[in-house]
Amino acid sequence: MASTVSFTIDSPGGSRTLSVAYERRGTGEPLLLLHGIGHHWQAWEPVLPLLAPERDVIAVDLPGFGTSPALPDGVSYGLSTVVPVLGALCEALGVERPHVAGNSLGGLLALELGREKLVRSVTALSPAGFWTESERRYAFGTLLAMRRGARMLPLPMIGRLSRTAAGRAALTSTIYARPGRRSPEAVVAETLALRDATGFHRTLDAGRQVLFTDDVPGLPVTVAWGTRDRLLLRRQGARAKHAIPGARLVRLPGCGHVPMNDDPALVARVILDGSR
Repeated sequence: MASTVSFTIDSPGGSRTLSVAYERRGTGEPLLLLHGIGHHWQAWEPVLPLLAPERDVIAVDLPGFGTSPALPDGVSYGLSTVVPVLGALCEALGVERPHVAGNSLGGLLALELGREKLVRSVTALSPAGFWTESERRYAFGTLLAMRRGARMLPLPMIGRLSRTAAGRAALTSTIYARPGRRSPEAVVAETLALRDATGFHRTLDAGRQVLFTDDVPGLPVTVAWGTRDRLLLRRQGARAKHAIPGARLVRLPGCGHVPMNDDPALVARVILDGSR
């Protein structure tokens, strides 16, 4: 069962106390794992056994996702707020400048943590923010449709769908290239995580103005993209490389938008190589 840590942040309304849920495993240099919008720390479960022998792995539920409470009213979900929250989280956990790996929204946050020199290395898997305006609208429309679908389905129906390969594909094929590999229990849990994410709309609203064009100088950066990403198309990886010339750009053959489940061994190797 995940643990919870509480800490204080400064906000326009004064000091606020936040709580964040996290799973911590392994030994070695610290590695922070950040999931995408509507997901939870369990998105990293397929790679945790491969990372933990070499890293002190901390997989978090971002504020307003999984079992972490939402940010307080009046506190923005923009990068300028969430990145310092993650810095305060690391301080509360006694972790100084961890390596970081993130997927989608988590990849964008990881890159911004790198730009702010709060981490030792960055691995970004299909990071958000390298879109054109039409690509952003497409991605946000798809996410909103997934959210509506998750909220409309009764729990017994979600359970029935998760028990068949076709049902798991219907629920998760937008983010996984190989949805049949996901367990029924995991599919139910992540569908409910999407349905119940209290930070979903505020995060999406904050993301409408995001376009990542800054370099991340002075530390190792890896950007990896699944060849079968249906949400953030892989051509966005070339834009990421243009924005961050020193980054290592890695192709993930046969992987979708959330590649940790599609090819755990490959993703773990990319993360470990990027954090050496």
